[in-house]
Amino acid sequence: MTAATAETWTDDEGWNHAVAAPNGVELHYVTAGPADGTPVVMLHGFPECWWAWHRHIDRLADEFRLIVPDMRGYNRSEKPFEVRRYRLTELSGDVAGLIGAEGYESAHVVGHDWGGFVGFGTALQHPNRIDRLVVLNAPYPGAFRTQLTLKQAVRSWYAGFFQLPAVPERLLAANDFAALERILRDDPEPGTYTDADIERYKRAWRRDGAIRAMIDYYRAFGRENVRRLWRNEWNAGRRVRAETLVLWGERDRALEPHVPNVIQRELERVSVEHYPDASHWIHAERPDATAAEIRAFLSAP
Repeated sequence: MTAATAETWTDDEGWNHAVAAPNGVELHYVTAGPADGTPVVMLHGFPECWWAWHRHIDRLADEFRLIVPDMRGYNRSEKPFEVRRYRLTELSGDVAGLIGAEGYESAHVVGHDWGGFVGFGTALQHPNRIDRLVVLNAPYPGAFRTQLTLKQAVRSWYAGFFQLPAVPERLLAANDFAALERILRDDPEPGTYTDADIERYKRAWRRDGAIRAMIDYYRAFGRENVRRLWRNEWNAGRRVRAETLVLWGERDRALEPHVPNVIQRELERVSVEHYPDASHWIHAERPDATAAEIRAFLSAP
């Protein structure tokens, strides 16, 4: 990379990097596309980082102004130590703050996995910041009891395991992050993640505090959000007002197939596109198709 200042630089792809603290936590993020393009924030999930969207940047940057952060705790972004700093209200505040820090009143948001969950949360907590929302294989932070069936609880066993202190960090870091690598090697279609992708993610996971912070998303959810979400208190009667597109890989091993049906019942303006042969990692397996869907939806009048 070519450094311009300590906090801004341009990489070999020509994508610009910056660091800002719009919500009291320093976030590293990448920008690409015309300065006068329509702003789109793209949010990654576990266990990735901003690189999750590298297949989409060139596919979308001709039209949109892309803002692609490392979410707090990940890769180059700051990693607060307290579990409470990873509550959904904090994560949603990061997104709303980053939109403002880049000089926009509002933006489109695209999110996968935790990024999609936070996208929903931002639309609920900061509705004036969100124009349109695209979610790829992520649950909705409302109607919690409807989504958490017995089968879903079994599929989400790892979220319970992540509540333990210290042990999950040791397991995920063991043997040069073998467990995380196995997820990206075995769960998606073979070859979806290249050796270069895996090595880039390992560099992110090696950063001090990264694995702990990534797990703290689940700890914060388990400790401070489950009770409120179960009672629908976090939602506080709010509804997602933004027009929403859900792209759903049906071979998702983590999320039950009824989740997009729940989302359709809960949102007033939502459409769902199903990908029968795609997994949870739909963004990486189907970059051409998902980028085309995102472009068409965000460009529609």
